[in-house]
Amino acid sequence: MWMVAPMLGNGKGMPVTYEMTVGLHVIDEAAYAEYRAGMTPLLQREGGGFRYDFQVAQTLKNEEGREINRVFVLMFPNRRAKERFFADTEYLAVREKWFEPSVAAVTILAEYERN
Repeated sequence: MWMVAPMLGNGKGMPVTYEMTVGLHVIDEAAYAEYRAGMTPLLQREGGGFRYDFQVAQTLKNEEGREINRVFVLMFPNRRAKERFFADTEYLAVREKWFEPSVAAVTILAEYERN
């Protein structure tokens, strides 16, 4: 049975969000957990969050050839909030310390406005 997620907006005053679907190849789960613990409050400060988060056992098709073992959807109130988050110096410090040594590859699967 297929389930469809409820829409966040319908053009009648409902909020529009900006979302990213991201695939990662995580090579150090402990360090990646530290990254998530450090970045989550910064993400929330910008009104963002994780809509979905999956650990993937097998990739059946991959156009870019990068390994993927983690897939998630990040949401922000708008594109500007996403840009502020990824440019934030606190976030960049957390990324350098924990993300860079724990992730071998990043694949941006999609970015879009959701309404």
